[in-house]
Amino acid sequence: MSKLILPSLLAFAIGVSGCTLAPRYERPGLPVAQDWSVPAPAASDARLSWRSLFTDPALQKTIELALTNNRDLRVATLNVQKARAQYGIERAGLFPSLDASGSGTKTHTDASGDNDAYTANLGLSWELDLFGRVQSLKNAAKEDFFASQENRNAAQISLIAAVADAWIGLAADQDALKLAQQTYASLNDAYGIAQKQAGFGAISDLDLNQIETEMEQARANAAAEATAVDQDKAALTLLVGADIPADLLPSGLSDAIVAESVPVGLPSDVLLNRPDVLAAEHDLKAYNADIGAARAAFFPSISLTGSAGSASNQLGDLFKSGSGKWSYGANISVPIFSGGANLNALRSAKVSRDIAVAQYEQAIQSAFSDVNSALAVRARIDERLQAQSASSQAAQRSLDLSQARYQAGADSYLTLMTAQRTLYASQSSLISLKALKAANLVALYAALADDDSLN
Repeated sequence: MSKLILPSLLAFAIGVSGCTLAPRYERPGLPVAQDWSVPAPAASDARLSWRSLFTDPALQKTIELALTNNRDLRVATLNVQKARAQYGIERAGLFPSLDASGSGTKTHTDASGDNDAYTANLGLSWELDLFGRVQSLKNAAKEDFFASQENRNAAQISLIAAVADAWIGLAADQDALKLAQQTYASLNDAYGIAQKQAGFGAISDLDLNQIETEMEQARANAAAEATAVDQDKAALTLLVGADIPADLLPSGLSDAIVAESVPVGLPSDVLLNRPDVLAAEHDLKAYNADIGAARAAFFPSISLTGSAGSASNQLGDLFKSGSGKWSYGANISVPIFSGGANLNALRSAKVSRDIAVAQYEQAIQSAFSDVNSALAVRARIDERLQAQSASSQAAQRSLDLSQARYQAGADSYLTLMTAQRTLYASQSSLISLKALKAANLVALYAALADDDSLN
């Protein structure tokens, strides 16, 4: 009869393997509206890819350099490997463990003298996962591994967007620097002419001082823009994680930096596929599995043990015929009193699951807000650009008229100075809006990107 016990236990253990006491997982409902708050481009079959969105070849190569060298992304990748190893550790608990051991002892008593004993054993132990404790722990580790993969993908998307943003910011500041240098050069020439005119008494010292004031202010602006460019380069280098070749740095903004638009689908299609949302869902599943492990702690645990080997009083006879030995058995542990530890562990697991639900919903709401914010900018950016472009053209005409009237003696230099300031401010705003339009496409990519968009 005893010979049937072990095979029966083995068959039963295999039959119940994979069963757990974890609650059935159900994805929480979408805690946001069914439509975006502002009009969005219709969805299309085209796959969202950073290479198709960021079309400038130098920008693409800069992003590729960052994906290779950025240290934060490297850490995220190593965390994936760590989570994979942890999953392997938990999964190993589902299988029997086999180990070999050997011992030799020498004892002495006055009655019998010296006695030697030598043994060599091959031992087997296996916890029968009848109530799914090990399986639940394995499932939790698996979900942690999947979450680390999604966190890595989210980090990669964030890095791509950050590099594109920094690169576009550098391009905009390059244009702003050119504008400041051109303005300074123009005022410097005007000041040289004014000095000669003042020498002949053609203009007053007040006008000369006003021209000098404007010129020095323009020189200060140019220096400030040059500083911004240097800071942009340093920030971009830090993001990339390596020195950036000069031919990959932008010389200014152009319409070919990014694509014209990004297709946007419905919230339910977009938000649930974002890596950060997927990572939050995997965390939720992991905590759900932890409940199964906590529940299993209330039930008995059964382990099978067995060993086979040899024993002898002489080392030379250890492996000879007739020295063999074997044993097997089953151990059972039934929880009776733990001071409430198991009950509170279950309560803690359930609260952790509820926290994960809230964090999952918060991730969706944050993603929804990201998309809406980007769409709000996109909805009116073209109108703002048209208006600002028209404003700059009008400011240029005003400056031309003011210069003609000033040279004819019809206006004071104060009027000309005001026109010069208005043009500079209008052109600076136009550069900022062009950068904003490009950066808005980057923001849309970061808000809408899924795992497939990384290729």
